[in-house]
Amino acid sequence: MTKRELSAGDIIESRCTKCREVLNHRIVAMVEGKVVRVECNTCNGVHNYHAPPVAKDPKAPKKAAVSKPRSASAAPRVSRKDPTEVEREEWASLQPTFDPEKALPYDMNGRFLTKRLVLHPAFGLGIVKTVTVPNKMQVLFKDGIKLLRCNYL
Repeated sequence: MTKRELSAGDIIESRCTKCREVLNHRIVAMVEGKVVRVECNTCNGVHNYHAPPVAKDPKAPKKAAVSKPRSASAAPRVSRKDPTEVEREEWASLQPTFDPEKALPYDMNGRFLTKRLVLHPAFGLGIVKTVTVPNKMQVLFKDGIKLLRCNYL
């Protein structure tokens, strides 16, 4: 099988500097038979030719550096839950215990204690999780935890 020589206007693969991927490009300029400039067929960006990375041959695995063996008690990694999902689950578990009639209406200048119900005009019913010194409190609403202003007790 004979390999055809490349010339300006031919299509080759190159790593695009805009798209950050190996894509088809049209050859724009060549010097002494080597591709110098190309134009991306996806984004139409013109840039220097960057050859696609060469696939490495699978070799025999090298011996790993001596390290501590994993203990049998080490648990396998577990993926974390999405924080908003955790907050929604917490809301769902606490919501049956809420008595909306005991909720205090939210006021920026009001004083609130932890584990008290708050009725916010925009977020609805919530429970105070923490109250911090610089006049802030974290309140768990149905949509998640919100940071609200309050007077510190």
